[in-house]
Amino acid sequence: MDMREAMTPPEPSLSLVMPAFNEQATILEAVGRVLEQPFVAELIIVDDASTDGTADLIATIDDPRVIALRHSHNQGKGAALRTGFARAQAAYVGIQDADLEYHPADYARLLAPLQNDSADVVYGSRFLTSDAHRVLFFWHSVGNKFLTLMSNAVSNVNLTDMETCYKVFRREWIQSITIEENRFGFEPEITIKLARRGARMYEAGISYSGRNYEDGKKINWKDGVSAVRCIVKYGMSERRKRGSRAP
Repeated sequence: MDMREAMTPPEPSLSLVMPAFNEQATILEAVGRVLEQPFVAELIIVDDASTDGTADLIATIDDPRVIALRHSHNQGKGAALRTGFARAQAAYVGIQDADLEYHPADYARLLAPLQNDSADVVYGSRFLTSDAHRVLFFWHSVGNKFLTLMSNAVSNVNLTDMETCYKVFRREWIQSITIEENRFGFEPEITIKLARRGARMYEAGISYSGRNYEDGKKINWKDGVSAVRCIVKYGMSERRKRGSRAP
């Protein structure tokens, strides 16, 4: 028996939020993979003002679990997630990109610690797995590990993959946090805020099929610089908030 099938939760309990910007090459296959999973209660697609045919393709999807939203102008991944999280209804809320780098079947692994009440949030680590994964850029790997180390030092947790797309939260946790970052700074922001609020954080290994820039990858070195800024910003602001709450 396939391990993913063996760990699949029996009831639909997961809202997935899918930000999408100019993903016409992959959007329908990504949606199809999500809707194949029996634990998916709803898929909230947030088209971030795509300029290709993404919005037209989304309009062709006929499934009652799909909620399609659209921004009037491009704002960034963090803004799309903020919009989607606010609409989520299921017990657990996760993130699913509109490309094909991650496989939604892996969410079965992430849901397990939530359903047995061990965790409040679970990250899907690309580095805690023996599954096959595509080998890509050395400096991306170095940057990821550096940002994860910085984030860990500020938040006092020991994650291996802070920048992973795959994160799943108890709905009340993610909806209680104000997301300020509009772009990829969402990753360190939400990690620091969750850790400082005392969320029980777990990791589970996932598979990964990364894409390169020719395939449509959007994150770049400027986002890495922005992530450093966010780690400093939210590390300091969350420390001040905690200090102000102290007796």
